[in-house]
Amino acid sequence: MKTSRREFVLGTAGALAATLLPSLARAGDFPDRPLRLIVPFAPGGNVDATARVVSAGLTQALHVSAVVENKPGAGGSIGADMVVRAPADGYTLLVGSNGPLTVNPFIQAHLPYEPLRDFAPVAMFGYVPHVIVVNPSIPAHSLAELVALSKQRHINTGTSGIGSATHLTLMRLNAASGAQLVHVPYRGGGALIPDLLGGSLDATMTEFSTVLPLLRANKVRVIAVASEQRMALAPEIPTFIEAGVPKFIASSYVGLLAPGKTPPPVLASLQQGVAASLADAAIAGKLGELGVVAASGQQRTSAGFGAFLRDEYENARQAVALAGIKPE
Repeated sequence: MKTSRREFVLGTAGALAATLLPSLARAGDFPDRPLRLIVPFAPGGNVDATARVVSAGLTQALHVSAVVENKPGAGGSIGADMVVRAPADGYTLLVGSNGPLTVNPFIQAHLPYEPLRDFAPVAMFGYVPHVIVVNPSIPAHSLAELVALSKQRHINTGTSGIGSATHLTLMRLNAASGAQLVHVPYRGGGALIPDLLGGSLDATMTEFSTVLPLLRANKVRVIAVASEQRMALAPEIPTFIEAGVPKFIASSYVGLLAPGKTPPPVLASLQQGVAASLADAAIAGKLGELGVVAASGQQRTSAGFGAFLRDEYENARQAVALAGIKPE
């Protein structure tokens, strides 16, 4: 029997609808099982700590468990690639930051994913400004004194590693201030702390949250913070801008992303869950205690976080060129 054109079209449309129905049903019921939040770094760092606070809020807001899993390696790229390859159903998510999203594309020659194409931004949690910190034995109490001292002797300055966000900030500082701080790469921000406290490392460029406990214990001296305004937790620390470096702002941001083809209704549910979590006073208070500056209302949306990432991508491109780093 010959099939009419109308029957063919209706049959094709019906088959397509049948194919889409399962995913749409899942989107409508989402979430109905635990979420996996992949942190692409080892436990104990800024991204991990932030993820664990927000996961508690997501568990409450979405009524399913949000479980943090650490998948470190390759500057965050291993965990990020795991999420890219996961089903785009909203249940496997990346807690992303500078390295895997906006730095590694310019320092890793064979990155297996493209951040701006392969991820769907959900929402930004917040960011932690970078700070320049010295061992108390270093005779510098201001940025001007530290810059001058760096021209007289080596000031060995640790960062989280070659190509890390803090390395790029250090290179930017040298270029903007005329300092000659000597870069000493470590495998993570926590790894350099013993050397900083012991005096074998003179200084570090790191996240404010990393040194906050040391600052409170008077074990280190924070010279300046790379934020627009002074930090409420340490108002005595001047900004780099106040210290004479115009527009010098740098931070490590943290946010949630899904695989790129995740359905919009699922993304919307996740975004609403993050917004509810960050609006909770207890969650906001815990993030504040970590030194995390809350993302703006716009940055807590998918569109706003996406725009932020595009800007950071270009900023990282320029910083890597300034640092003279070649992809490897």
